[in-house]
Amino acid sequence: MATLPVFRWHLAPDGYATRRQLRAAGLRPGGQDVAATLERPRRHRPPLVAHLFLVDRARPVRPMTPARWAALDKANAARRRCPECRRDAGYVIPTTLGMCVPCAYPDPHGVDRSV
Repeated sequence: MATLPVFRWHLAPDGYATRRQLRAAGLRPGGQDVAATLERPRRHRPPLVAHLFLVDRARPVRPMTPARWAALDKANAARRRCPECRRDAGYVIPTTLGMCVPCAYPDPHGVDRSV
């Protein structure tokens, strides 16, 4: 098994890019394996590591189709629906609460704040 080349932060040669850099250029890794790693040293902690991919082997990003947009809309709507009261909260339900804020913190005086 060959080891990957390791470059210091800001010292990677041309031709390598992170996932974010590929995405900003309208590209994706396209199934290729990690070609190198980038390390940013930190004091008293392990270094930050970023995976690098070869730009010349990257492929264009697949376009969003109407079916993909519909699936994304459906998934986002499910994240906004409260499992307790079944209403659309108008925001993504926090995973720490597991329900909308009015259900998680009901008004002790009996005033309905969810309307």
